[in-house]
Amino acid sequence: MKWNLRLVAAQRGIWKAAELQRLLAEHGLVVSAGKMSGLWSKTPASLKLSDLDIICSALGCQVGDLLVHEPVPSRSEVLRTAE
Repeated sequence: MKWNLRLVAAQRGIWKAAELQRLLAEHGLVVSAGKMSGLWSKTPASLKLSDLDIICSALGCQVGDLLVHEPVPSRSEVLRTAE
């Protein structure tokens, strides 16, 4: 999965993690600086659905805007490219 939080935030004029952190707090999701940094800079390994719902509400977006499916190459494709 591709995590597009920064792209979606930028499309709404939010350029810094701290700005989004404040917006999320206004919507009831208090995120530590460390967790916010992780959400901002990389794809989270896990995310509570309730948190995802608040992120979508705060940004005025859909889950599909934040998470985009990226097919995983099959084993045969990986082996073929390695040759």
